This record gives sequence, structure tokens and C-alpha cells, in this order.
Amino acid sequence: MAKKKTIRTIPQERTPMPEQDAQRRAHNFEEVACGYPIEAALNEAERCLLCPDEPCIAGCPVNIDIPGFIQKITEKNLRGAYDIITATNLLPAICGRVCPQENQCEGVCTVGDTLEPVAIGRLERFIGDAAIAEGWVNIPYIEPSGFKIGIVGSGPAGMACAADMAKAGCDVTVFEAFHQAGGVLKYGIPDFRLPNEVIDAEIANLMKLGVKFECNTLVGRLFTIEQMLDELSFQAVFVGTGAGYPSMLGVAGDSLNGVLSANELLTRCNLMRAKEFPDYDTPLPPAKRVAVVGAGNTAMDAMRVSLRLGAEKVYCIYRRSRTECPARAEEVHHAEDEGVEFHWHTNPVGNLDDGKGNVRGMRCIRMELGEPDDSGRRRPVPVPGSEFDFECDLVVYAIGTNANPIMGQTSSLKLNKWGYIETGENLATSVAGVFAGGDIVTGAATVIEAMGAGRKAAASMKAYLGIRATSVADLVGAASTGKLFGIDVKERNFARIRAA
Repeated sequence: MAKKKTIRTIPQERTPMPEQDAQRRAHNFEEVACGYPIEAALNEAERCLLCPDEPCIAGCPVNIDIPGFIQKITEKNLRGAYDIITATNLLPAICGRVCPQENQCEGVCTVGDTLEPVAIGRLERFIGDAAIAEGWVNIPYIEPSGFKIGIVGSGPAGMACAADMAKAGCDVTVFEAFHQAGGVLKYGIPDFRLPNEVIDAEIANLMKLGVKFECNTLVGRLFTIEQMLDELSFQAVFVGTGAGYPSMLGVAGDSLNGVLSANELLTRCNLMRAKEFPDYDTPLPPAKRVAVVGAGNTAMDAMRVSLRLGAEKVYCIYRRSRTECPARAEEVHHAEDEGVEFHWHTNPVGNLDDGKGNVRGMRCIRMELGEPDDSGRRRPVPVPGSEFDFECDLVVYAIGTNANPIMGQTSSLKLNKWGYIETGENLATSVAGVFAGGDIVTGAATVIEAMGAGRKAAASMKAYLGIRATSVADLVGAASTGKLFGIDVKERNFARIRAA
């Protein structure tokens, strides 16, 4: 029997992740973090205490059996580790790269009480990359249920819902407005953080489950949600369109040439290949001095992309301090290493015109922090008389996103006052048979939280359709009302009819 590990007997230092040199990577779109080799993964896996209370599982939005897959790594059973992860998460190579583990599973890691927490995200990525390299995929036996399911949006929520419904035997079609599947994973995250090849490999696994993808299909314009249920004969629909409608600052000069949203910058660069101009004819405004307003993960992506596109100077303009900065600490560290200049306690009040309709600079004001606001962060307060002009030829807003209004304009779905879809506890909307989850319901959140919503919606859709539970987990929390011929009554099927 293996000797019980303690905090004193495990490796004391967190295993570092190999990275590209900062000066070299600032000029290419190759991945910054190079991934663990097998020796590093084994060393880091030894740091897991295999806690009996498993706080990391509770900290994961999709409840991955984290100690279970890490133990498989220590046994050098990488396929076994992959099997455990994919029981609840079909996108380990993606989540291992972009999830904020420091606020989720790693944030509650017991080792982190004394030492640095176990690098759960890096180990998950290691297994995900091994699966892609080896061509692993888990395809269960699927008995067709006869139900036809429509998924609107191919981002993480839509993909997670599609996977669970396909495993339940449904005929699943995912509709994507853009010309490539992947949603925000494709258009919003640069290759140096999440390579497109990784996204494509994970999508290919969904296709092996029988999921079909229809790109260049804007639901709400080509057809409505109601038409999907009636004319297109879908028995249930999931809406996971995200919240990609950008916010602008609303100050003078917002409409000048050279003022754009981070969403536009990243979409043109990531999905429309503007980074390869002139080989691809999607232009981006040429810029030498770029000011990015905001300090979240999207802002970090916009700044680091601007460096790689040839900017000489890139500035982060943020009205609070580094302590309140919402981006992942790793992303801020990478941006600093690559040469981004941070201007804390600074807020734009207007963009300056060069007389020809182009931006030539930004007028800013110094800020100081007052009392905490509703978010718990200290409210920034302007310092009187501290205005100054700041030279730049491209201004990028990364100050948050909103719900795209198309769904609300073209369907009878009930929305809240911010334009997001209202749902009940089971993620059902005001239209029977239509469910929704992810950013279109909650506002901007993480990839893994969106996936958790997609899986929760899938469980509700199966209950709505009367599909027999495919695993014990589907019945957890459901009080039994007895059995009929040995089958839980809650698992009964029923026949659906359509009135003439």
C-alpha cells in the first residue's frame, strides 16, 4: 500500500511551465506556454495530497474528478487520466489553457494553504495534449432516441450541451453565425494562448459523436427560434450565443477612425486572419502607439496582439490599481514581460481628432480609489485638475460586452433589463422547449462556467424530453417516486404528439 503523502513529503516547489523567451514571442503568434514534458507532469502530480474531502472537485464548475485523474498520471496511465477527465469535460486541452484555475479548483487546493497549489490546469492541459497527439476519443455506444436538437452557438456552452445530447442518442445540429465553429474560443482568444489546431481537434471529437455543425448561419435572421421548433421540427433548442456585443466608452471621439473594440480587433486578427495581411485581405488599422482601455483578460489579449502586429508602444489604461485588475495574474505577467506599459489610476475622458477624422491621442484624467462599490472593488474617483493628453494612433476598448440584441428582437424569449435571456433554475426559458445558458444568460463568465451551464441545460432538456438517464449523475438529487418494472418512475419515456 502506498505511503500516505503529507505536506512535508511532497515536492515543495510548483513545477514551472516552459515558455518562449519574452523578446522572441512578442513578435510571433506561436504558443507562449510550451506545456509540461512527461517528467515535469509526473513531478507536479506528486504534489497532490489526494485529499479525502476533495475541495478541488467542488471548485470545478463541471466537477471533474481531479484527484482521480492526477493519481492516474502518477501511475503513468495517461489514457486512464483522459477517461476520467472526459467523463465530465470533453475539452481538456482548451480548459487547461484558458480557465482561471487560480479562482476555481486551484483556489481551494489544500496544498495552497501552505505552499503554492497543485498546477491542476497545467496537468489537465498535459492530458488534453496527449489525447490530441495520440488520437484518443471516448465514443460510447449510442442508442438513437429519435429526438432532434438544435444548438444556437458553437462556443463552450453550445459544445458541452451538444456533446451530452449526442450521447443521449439525439440528432444534434449546432448553428454558428461565423464561418468557423468554436465561438469565442476561435474569435476571442489569440493563437499564442489557445492555438486553433487545439480547438479544431476538440471539435473533431464532437463530430465523431455525430454532432453536425452548420456555419454561416445566423439564427434570428435566416430563421427564428420559433421556426426551429415548428418548421424545422426540432424538439428542443439550446441557446448559447454568448455575449459578444461590445461596449464603447461613450466619450467624445468614439467614432473616429482608429477607435475600435477589442472584439473587433481580435475577431479580425484571430478568425479573419488579418495577422497575415496582405496574404489575407482583412485589414487592421496600422498603428505604432496603441492604447487599450481596460485590464481584463480580453484587454491583455488585445495588447499582446497589438505588439505582434508591429506596434512600437502598447499601453494599458486602467482606472483602478493593479490590485483590482481583473485579468489572470499569469496574463498580466506575460504582458509585462513582452513590453506592455501599464498606466494604473488613469481614465480616458475623450479621444482627440487629428483634423482628418483619425485619432491622434487620448485625453485622460488621474483617478484615486474611494469606497468599495457593488462589485466589492474600491470605486475610482477622478482627481480634480489632473487631466492630461496622451499620444496614440489606435484606441481599443476592452471594457466589457453585452448580449447581442438579435435573439430578443426576433423571438418571444423573455429578457431581463440588460437584454440577457431569463431562465429558471433548470435553464428553461419562457418558450417551451427552449433552454439557454452561458454568457447570454449570466453575462461574461469563464469557459468552464459556460460548459457547466451547457451540461446543466442538457440534463434539463433530457428531462423535458423524457429521455432515460444515461448515468447515475443524471438522477442525483432527484427524489424517487417509486419503481415500475424495476425502472425509476422519473426515467419513464412518453410519446410526443403535435396538434394539427
